[in-house]
Amino acid sequence: MGAVTTQARPWTAPVAGSPVATTVRLPGSKSMTARALVLSALADGPSAIRRPLRARDTTLMAAGLRALGVTLDTGSDELWRVEPGTLRGPARIDVGLAGTIMRFAPPVAALADGTVTFDGDPHARNRPLRPIVEALRALGADIDASPTGGLPLVVRGTGVVAGGEAVIDASGSSQFVSGLLLSAPRFAKGLILRHEGPPVPSAPHLRMTTHMLRAAGASVDESVPDVWAVEPGGLRGRTWDIEPDLSGAAPFFAAAMVTGGTVTLAGWPRDSWQPVGRLSELLTALGAEVSQTDEGLTVRGTGALHGIEADLSEVSELTPVIAALAALADSPTALRGVAHIRGHETDRLAALATELGKVGAGIVEHPDGLEITPGPLRPATFETYADHRMAHAAAVIGLAVEGVRLTDVACTSKTLPEFPELWAHLVTGG
Repeated sequence: MGAVTTQARPWTAPVAGSPVATTVRLPGSKSMTARALVLSALADGPSAIRRPLRARDTTLMAAGLRALGVTLDTGSDELWRVEPGTLRGPARIDVGLAGTIMRFAPPVAALADGTVTFDGDPHARNRPLRPIVEALRALGADIDASPTGGLPLVVRGTGVVAGGEAVIDASGSSQFVSGLLLSAPRFAKGLILRHEGPPVPSAPHLRMTTHMLRAAGASVDESVPDVWAVEPGGLRGRTWDIEPDLSGAAPFFAAAMVTGGTVTLAGWPRDSWQPVGRLSELLTALGAEVSQTDEGLTVRGTGALHGIEADLSEVSELTPVIAALAALADSPTALRGVAHIRGHETDRLAALATELGKVGAGIVEHPDGLEITPGPLRPATFETYADHRMAHAAAVIGLAVEGVRLTDVACTSKTLPEFPELWAHLVTGG
């Protein structure tokens, strides 16, 4: 099936001539928007999503749910309305390069009556899916997958999924667990899901999933480590308030640190479902001062960047930006716990090793992380690998190194289409 793609846009990262000082207002969290869309589609009544993220991943998710019979009004940037409908095929769903769609939508499709096919961008076929495919089969779904267990998928729904018990190795992505949990209240027997294998990464994303399920009226028991039990039952329609995207804010916070300036993320809630505490710890260790007031979350650069040793398994989306900061620091850095990001939009560890090496950093690549030794940095063309987080990393390096050219800045449309304009405004103050 034809994938929606963006045309590559080469871009030279602007250099900061002075400390940045600004307040940024960012769109909503991709993770929260995706979960709210699925829970709203499966609810027993209408829902509203306030301040959602409008970007490639979320518009493709909305299109996929529409194809299954859900009515979505996404005309307003401030409020999306969702009317559940009878889930049915035939339907074709383009996942783009989005892990959220390829892991969250097949369980929804299994609840539909009819055949639903999934495919996406070429690299999407390399992203791991087998664990969720095998778990859905164990729960009664009829699915055909590629020989590698991934895309393209064909889900032959009968309008019901038996549910029950399943075992999964979710060490490759917490989205395997989240995708099953989000649809589990609609399974006839609910779900008891047990993880067996190396630790599940990105625990904060799992907590977000269970918090949002409970907010929609689901009964979820996660009292036993690596076991999630969801009772069968209805999900309530409700209004979802989407927080600003913390991962999307990371490069802007990094700009404050690199330039010795100050950046405030406006609209940050006092009680967040995102891992703001862990982000604050990491940025503080790297040399920032982090504070929260009624105005928002503020990061101030102190004029110094320090190397760190850190396990990023809970906040792996931050790895590219933290690696970029490490390349600009005054001492070496060791990052670990992120083997699973080799299966993200690209193999992020290999990509970071290659591109940071090009600009002059000393890199040792490990199976689950990187050692980064700062060195004299130089101009280079930074390959973005169709990966928005790699573009963010390059932009951060470019603040301090003239002549950093990105092969494609348009890939940032995956989660923040206005990134180039916001970044240029941040750096130039124009």
